Amino acid sequence: MLHDLIRVWFGWVEHWGYLGIFVLMAMESSIIPVPSEIVIPPAAFWASQGRFSFEGVIIAGTLGSYLGSIVSYVVSRYVGLPLVHRFGKYFLLSEEKLELGNVWIKRYGSFGIFSARLLPVIRHLISIPAGILKMPAGPFSIATLLGAGVWCTVLAWFGQNVIGGHPELLNSPEAMMGVMKQKLHWIVAAVLVMIVLYVFVSRVQAKKQTVVTQA
Repeated sequence: MLHDLIRVWFGWVEHWGYLGIFVLMAMESSIIPVPSEIVIPPAAFWASQGRFSFEGVIIAGTLGSYLGSIVSYVVSRYVGLPLVHRFGKYFLLSEEKLELGNVWIKRYGSFGIFSARLLPVIRHLISIPAGILKMPAGPFSIATLLGAGVWCTVLAWFGQNVIGGHPELLNSPEAMMGVMKQKLHWIVAAVLVMIVLYVFVSRVQAKKQTVVTQA
């Protein structure tokens, strides 16, 4: 079934163009786990062939990501925990994952949203705890747009460079996903390093502030 869905989604990008990118990235950023690796990279490759605009692919992907995220945010903000408790298990959203998201957002706010947008799995779930915690919509929107924009740009660059050297990958979306995930490991590693540095600097600043206050 998943194989057939991937084929269908891949076809949306090929035949619907920017609309397909927008719709699929909106789904990817909600609770529907559409792999962004089958959306942006092939679109970016086709952009290099003149079928799309490279910038247009990034913009469509970013706006779609924001739509999916803000819908999840709004629903979670006004319905909240009861909905998650009742239906979360059907979307692999356990109470443990929700609690981790709550802690992350409480501690790191907008940076937590931005960094989460660059990490697999967490990317499409982070809007739910943000809504439940009633994070202000402005900072949430800015962090989401920035994070989604960076992620779409990275995927588009890889699409042009990785698929550009191996156009045969377009014949097998599953194989393309595998290659992209291998190539994107260093991005995930870089994000994790960024998070560690941010946490370290935050703690150092907090200790300095505590010392100044006590003095």
